[in-house]
Amino acid sequence: MENVTAPKQERLASLRQIAAELIWWQPPEVSLSQPVRFLAQVMALGTWQEVRTIQEAYGKDALREILNEAPPGVFDRRSWSYWHAVFGLSEPPMPQRSFR
Repeated sequence: MENVTAPKQERLASLRQIAAELIWWQPPEVSLSQPVRFLAQVMALGTWQEVRTIQEAYGKDALREILNEAPPGVFDRRSWSYWHAVFGLSEPPMPQRSFR
């Protein structure tokens, strides 16, 4: 996602910690290099403080953009509906995985 800017440097330690907790199966640096997946994961599963941290690091517009490019299987119905309501957006169908 080209429009998500790099996080503010003073937030990197906090972002690494969040990445390590929510995307535990890979190193935090890998998670942070995949901002769409990382931000979507925090929006779907993070605490309110973790969400505030990513919003402060990336900006509110980045969170709104994630809803347009969300990877399938990250958001559950509740978090998908919540974030669309927060941003005053109409709620499209959730992203679906395709199996071939």
